[in-house]
Parts: sequence; C-alpha cells; structure tokens
Amino acid sequence: MKRTRAETDFSHRHLSRRAALLGGAQLLFIGGLAARMRYLQVEQADEFRLLAEENRINVRLIPPSRGEVFDRNGVRLAQNAPSYRIVIIKEDAGDVDASLEQLSRIIALDDSAIARIKDEMRRSAPFLPVTVASDVTWEEISRVSVNAPALPGITPEVGLSRVYPQGSDFAHVLGYVGPVSDYDLSKITDPEPVLMIPRFQIGKVGVETKLEPLMRGRAGAKRVEVNATGRVMRELDRQEGTAGSDIQLTVDAALQGYVQARLTGESASAVIIDCDNGDLVACASAPTFDPNLFVRGISQKDYGALTGNKYRPLASKTVQGLYPPGSTFKMITAMAALEAGLIGPDETAYCPGHLEVSGRRFHCWKRAGHGWVDLQDSLKKSCDVYYYDLAIKVGIEKITAMANRFGLGVKHDVPMSAVASGLMPTMEWKQIYQGQSWRVGDTVNASIGQGFLLASPLQLAVMTARIATGRAVSPRLIKSIDGVEEPDRGGESLGMNENNLRKMRRAMFAVVNDRRGTAYGSRVIEEEMRMAGKTGTSQVRNITAAERRAGVIRNEDLPWERRDHALFVNFAPYDTPKYAVAVIVEHGGGGSKAAAPIARDITLQALYGGTPPLEAYPAKDRERIGTLQQQLRSIQPQAAISGRDQA
Repeated sequence: MKRTRAETDFSHRHLSRRAALLGGAQLLFIGGLAARMRYLQVEQADEFRLLAEENRINVRLIPPSRGEVFDRNGVRLAQNAPSYRIVIIKEDAGDVDASLEQLSRIIALDDSAIARIKDEMRRSAPFLPVTVASDVTWEEISRVSVNAPALPGITPEVGLSRVYPQGSDFAHVLGYVGPVSDYDLSKITDPEPVLMIPRFQIGKVGVETKLEPLMRGRAGAKRVEVNATGRVMRELDRQEGTAGSDIQLTVDAALQGYVQARLTGESASAVIIDCDNGDLVACASAPTFDPNLFVRGISQKDYGALTGNKYRPLASKTVQGLYPPGSTFKMITAMAALEAGLIGPDETAYCPGHLEVSGRRFHCWKRAGHGWVDLQDSLKKSCDVYYYDLAIKVGIEKITAMANRFGLGVKHDVPMSAVASGLMPTMEWKQIYQGQSWRVGDTVNASIGQGFLLASPLQLAVMTARIATGRAVSPRLIKSIDGVEEPDRGGESLGMNENNLRKMRRAMFAVVNDRRGTAYGSRVIEEEMRMAGKTGTSQVRNITAAERRAGVIRNEDLPWERRDHALFVNFAPYDTPKYAVAVIVEHGGGGSKAAAPIARDITLQALYGGTPPLEAYPAKDRERIGTLQQQLRSIQPQAAISGRDQA
C-alpha cells in the first residue's frame, strides 16, 4: 500500500529529530571525554607522573658510618670494616616464599634462618631491607648477582661492620655493638628511621652505648630505579649521611695491653689515673672477653661459657665491682681525725692485739698486737687498734664526709656501663635501709674499711690521686671528640691542711720503703721512681671466736670464694706524683702478697712508658722479674706492644 505524501514528510521529520538528538549526545560524550583527557593529561600530568615515578623509583636509607675510637696516641680501638651481606625488600619481592626458596638454592639458608627472616619482615616496614645473610663471601655475592633476575627483591650489598682490633684488651671499656632489639627500641621515645632497619648495629654496653648518639651519625638516602621484578637498574641520586663522631680515649693501648696481660690468671682489676689531669691511662678487668663475638650475635655456647665462669668475665670490675676497701681506708679515718684536730702526728696509742668496745672485742690482724704506735707506724704496720681508737673519737659522720671529699661513695662521671656509687654509710642511712640504730661497733668496723663500706677500684684510684695532689682530681676517659679536646679534670684544691696531707704521704711512703712496712717487698729501687702506697685485706667471711682460739684458717686453706680480697693503692713518683694506681685481686688473700706486686709492676710500666729496666727492682727479684717480663711480652697482643709505633 502506497504511503501518502503527508505520511512520508512526517517520517522524515521524525528521523531528523532523532538523528539530531543522537548526534548531540555523541558530541556531548566526545566533548566530555576530550575534557577529561585534557584534565588528566594536562592539569593532572604532574601528579600522575609522580605516581609513575613512585612505581619505578625507590628511596632507600643509607646507614651512616659509625664513628671510630682511638687511644690517646692514635691507635685504633674500634673501627669499621667492609662486610658483604644479602638483603630482601618485602614490597619488591612479591612472593617472599618463592624468592627465599630460590635463594636457598644459591646460598646456604636453613629453616631457622628463613624463619628469622620472615619474623623480621613481619615486624618491619615493607620498604625496609631485611638482612638475609651477613658476612657472605665474594663468591656467594657473585652467584646472587648473576641470578638477580630470578630473585625479585633480593639484593647483594656492601656495608660496614664493627671490628675491635685490640681484641679483649678494651672489652670492658669500649663494650660492643649489636643488632637493634625490641628492648632497645622500647627505651627510645621517637626512634630514628635508621634504627628500624633490622640488624642495624648500635652500642650495647661501655663507651659504645654511652656515646651512641654521637657515634651513630645520621642516615643518608638514595633513589634507585627498579624494573617490574624489583631489580635495581640504576642509582639516580644519592644524599650521603653524616658520619658519627670519632672518639679519642685517654687510655694508652700499649699500657692497657700490659696491664691486662699482668692480670692474667686472676679475677682482678686495676686502674691507673694521671694525677695531673685525671686521665684514665689504663682501666682493666680480668678475666676479659672478645667483644668481636658480640657484634653479629654471639652463639649460645660462647655466651654460656662467659656467664657460667665464676670469675665473671663480663663484669667491668673497675667501675661496677664493689668491695670493702679494707686497710686502704685507714688514710680516710686518719685524715678525718687530723682535720678535726683530734690527734697530732706524734700521739700514740697502745695496741695489745684487740680493743674492747661495748662488751665486744675487736681484733687487730696481728694477734700479739703492735704495742705503742703513732700515725706513721700505725699505717706502716697497718695496725687496726690505732684506727679503732681514732674512729671512736671522730665518729662516723666526719669519717663519711671525709670519704666523700676524697671521691668515695661518689658516682664518677665516666662513660662506662653500670658505674657504681659505692657506699659510705651514715647513721641516717642505717636507720632508713637497715631499720636499726647506728652502734659504736659499726664505726669501729668502718674505721678499717669493713662493715657496710663498699668502694670500687676507680674510686680508690681517685682517692689516692687526691691524697697525692691535694686536689679534687676526677677521672676523665674521653680525651677528645672529633679532635676537640675535652676539659681536663685536674680539679681545684680540696682545701685540706697541707701539713696533714704531707704526714699522710710520708706514712704511705713508709709502708713501701721502710723495712717494717707491709709493702716493703714491692718497693722500687730507682730513686726517682719510688712510690708511696697502702696495702689492704678485706674479709668476706666472719671469723668466729672458736676459730680465733684454735687459730685463724689461712687463706690458702680456704675455698677460693671464702678467701679475703687483696688490695693495694699507690702513687708515684713520691716527690712529684704522676700516676695513682689501685689494684684489687678478688679472693687473693693478703694485699702485700697478691696486689702490691701487680701494682708495682704496672706503675713502673706507666712511668717508663714501656718495659722498665731490671735495675728498678730489688736485686733479689730481678731474675724472676726478667722471666715474668718475657712471659708478658708473649701474652700481650702485638698491636698493643707496638701501639706507640702505630700512632
């Protein structure tokens, strides 16, 4: 059937309107798409370019170079050495299990190592590198590099690791570094990002931890381009971090090595302090340990051997060991009496071998007594009764105050771990901490360095330096930081009566140089090097009345743990004091036999700046000393012997 003209015209108009609407919609869509494309390509170009960069460019931290440590002559005590390691970055690895499985076919990785790696990755940010293996060989590094395309996220690196070239000589002074632990992080309020890098090394004990903020430095950063598998293609730029500060100690490596060797076979400690400026030129504890074992994590076997040793090789006995000072404290009791004007140097007291106080008998070490003795004789012969009598006159408060002035009962400012304050008691102290009133017998015990009194070898060396100089000498361990000298600690005058100090020094001189002195066997023959000192023996057990009646058991016949501690303090040369020394031999018996010979030897070593001539020793001892010197040279590390030549 034919359509009419009117119907045809209507159909054409309808189609034209539909086409126009469709065309308009298409134009609107194309325009919107064009506008969107312009927005993305022009206005948002920088943002999307940045996103693209972030997808292919990684920013990685560069651990700072740790500051090194030197002795007073420039000998390296702690340094950084190149160390090859392999790391994995979680966000680059993708399938971590597959990457580690592939890596285990190239280098040795046991199940425990893989478990440790995964644990560290769970606790770390995905962009931080986790150490897979450290101290790997160059051959292993090469194999990993060749297989890099098949090891996404795994990268070989060259880093720095701590090394202690002097070995065990400075273990208790320097301490050591080790991987950052959760415990370390818990002590820091706002840890730096570099500390979050697993197995990043920080100081754990000793100088390494006390000066950690200075020695750590500040981390740098680098931008690297990586491909789709996470393999590093190239380094785009690098901003180096700031290296840690270099530290110079006051300690002499050669002398420290000698002292450490001289203490071999003993559970002992020794401190040598420069009387002029307070420098600690030697600070040794024995036995010692190798700090290099701790740098990358010590084995359970090695650690067990150290902790199970009854001689406590991990303890820094020079600063944290506390002992009754014994008769080395008698100078303090005497100075308290002299300064209070309660005695004169010629006044005497009678020693029958004991003193009755409040119904209790306090014994002198010499059962038969010393008879009539004055100040010098009492110190020379180490008469106990003379000091019992002095203490009753002076009282504990004045004795303790004098001890504090001479550096006892004071925590000295040295950057070592667990520096102890010691204990110089007062009446109030006993009431607070013991819940008891002070008794006269407590004062009597304190007068000879027993009872509640406790002091460290460092404190006894400071005490001796102050007696020798009359100044408030304080110990200094840091000589300079980045070449900037630290203030010396020679100290101001103690404000003591110089005549009283001279009397005390003369009495100490008699202890060593008078034939009846307790340390006469350890005297120095060389006129210009002669020393003054004081022996000490501190009890670690009670001697019963029954044992005294039957005869006190000799130290040699007792188990090691029940023997007395042996002490000796001295300064030299007598006329112009240069060094003050303190030596404590744990359970060594008598101070004159065990501690004084060691102190004499290390004092001469310090004064001569090396092996002293045999002529400095008594003639009867020279053959023995010569043999000992040869033995010590074989024990000392060669680095320490030639320390002055390395500087």
